[in-house]
Amino acid sequence: MEDVRNVRGHKLTLNDRGAGVVTGVNAVISFDPNEVLLETEQGMLMIKGTDLNVTKLTLEKGEVEVDGRVDSLTYSDMKPGLKGENGLLNRLFK
Repeated sequence: MEDVRNVRGHKLTLNDRGAGVVTGVNAVISFDPNEVLLETEQGMLMIKGTDLNVTKLTLEKGEVEVDGRVDSLTYSDMKPGLKGENGLLNRLFK
């Protein structure tokens, strides 16, 4: 069956490793001061760092703004909620 969702463009802008804007966001899966997990048009995006804070969230436009120190950005093609040993959380946190 074909995926019939409204596809938006995806863009990530990072300024000085501290403030960033992500567009093309479908959902915020989780966030805490050390990690933000987003479902984007290009797959799952894990942002790791320190003192991370979601300062702006506009899911109608698919935009998320994050402040704090960004140490890494990791994409995965996995979809959230998959269970078993190949599940998203098991693969990302090995």
